[in-house]
Amino acid sequence: MLSLRNQSYPYTLPRNANYAKNGMVATSQPLASQAGLEMLKKGGNAVDAAIATAACLTVVEPISNGIGGDAFAIVWMNEKLYGLNASGRSPESISIDAVKQAGHEEMPQYGWIPVTVPGAPGSWAALSERFGKLPLIEVLEPAIRYAEEGFPVSSTLAKFWKKEFNVFKENLLKDPIFDEWFNTFAPKGRAPKAGEIWSSLDHAKTLREIAETNAKSFYSGQIAEKINEFSEKTGGFLRLSDLESFEPKWVDPINVNYRGYDVWEIPPNGQGIVALQALNILKGYTFTEKECAVTYHKQIEAIKLAFADALKHVTEESKMKYSTDEILSEEYAAIRRSQIGEEAIQPEAGDPAYSGTIYAATADQEGNMVSFIQSNYHGFGSGLVVPGTGIALQNRGLNFSLDPNHVNKLEGGKQTYHTIIPGFLTKDDKAIGPFGVMGGFMQPQGHVQVLMNAIDFGMNPQAALDAPRWQWIKDKKVEVENRFPHHIALELLEKGHDVTIELEPNYFGRGQIIWRDPETGVLVGGTESRTDGTVAGW
Repeated sequence: MLSLRNQSYPYTLPRNANYAKNGMVATSQPLASQAGLEMLKKGGNAVDAAIATAACLTVVEPISNGIGGDAFAIVWMNEKLYGLNASGRSPESISIDAVKQAGHEEMPQYGWIPVTVPGAPGSWAALSERFGKLPLIEVLEPAIRYAEEGFPVSSTLAKFWKKEFNVFKENLLKDPIFDEWFNTFAPKGRAPKAGEIWSSLDHAKTLREIAETNAKSFYSGQIAEKINEFSEKTGGFLRLSDLESFEPKWVDPINVNYRGYDVWEIPPNGQGIVALQALNILKGYTFTEKECAVTYHKQIEAIKLAFADALKHVTEESKMKYSTDEILSEEYAAIRRSQIGEEAIQPEAGDPAYSGTIYAATADQEGNMVSFIQSNYHGFGSGLVVPGTGIALQNRGLNFSLDPNHVNKLEGGKQTYHTIIPGFLTKDDKAIGPFGVMGGFMQPQGHVQVLMNAIDFGMNPQAALDAPRWQWIKDKKVEVENRFPHHIALELLEKGHDVTIELEPNYFGRGQIIWRDPETGVLVGGTESRTDGTVAGW
């Protein structure tokens, strides 16, 4: 019998890289990719396409990101690279003592305590104002349309929506503070199924108001007042003054040179520094074979050391004990490299002083390119939806430490260690293009694996994304995909790694790549085969 909603796929076929000349958009959701491409065809540029895509993804992939989340971007515009940090700060009134007095010994995942000021709407406005060609209301129109008219839920989205709903139903259903989440995202008393239409008129109304006011309403107008009122009535720390003080920050991206290519990331508070430090360590080796235990062992050990440093030393940059330059120095990379032997080690942070999270990629026909990422952090975030707005508030503050001696300790008005990171690749001061792998602490690990697949082993963007992945979890624990070579997993066990097989492929991140051929100008794109990813070319 014909079944249009059968979600099983018994046969594995490789995806091909996609090519285009005039423009390209790569995302984890087909409708969002088309929204970005629509802007390019209207005469917009890569920035307009990125904003349209990001706004659309808050509707068509709400399990991963939302209006109430944060964002980062790396923009290549007119032969120059720009960075944007649109991560919000903790409320000024919050403190370690206040959280502990509420009965918590560590940051909770749900409710008001982990909520920080959302930065995503501010990022759209900042990008549009500085680089966009089209009015913001026109750029957000596809997102508004899908929110008003509804869209058919995609396969991967339906799977994780159901999983999140079950968690919320078990843990949050009896607390009325979370009622609006169930009203908004489970209006039928359950998660929507694949192919089922879901819409949110409140979400559409909020998007339109953001577009018409260039996000001012979100931070100092009617939307801000609704957020403030909800927080005041339900015991939250967030206030109108916190929203009013928010401003996205333009920053200089940081980089290391890896085998002749410059790899760029956003500086701390983001964790892009983890990928750069790991690559700095790994470039001291010569890799001739990808599918061998020695290659994987060194990659894993380098990531472990970089994470050990980041988790101890990285927070809001102005509050860090060691500078980015010290952590990324060649001398410190050599020290960390010397600590990698034949056996798996227990990672510990070093002393750099001795040496000195949805993702979208867009490109236009003028050579401009954008690497953009935004997130709620954990699934739908804090579980809080502001009544009458459709805004799901992020739980980014979950990364704060309640240890008063930790560099990333919770303080009022502070940016926390941030997991979402956009990446960009250049060579000889010319753009190759944007890349990214979303997925919490998997992100810098995905960056390293995908870049090495391309640079060290010559894979095209699609093959670089399709290759089996691993993920370091903690201590000596490493998870590998089911299609990871089993004989190599056994060899890693012999080297002291605690290796387990994880059957859910989405736990290993979801990536997108758009790179430009420096000789022909042709764009080549890859998208994530582990999800509903699509490359839209023009």
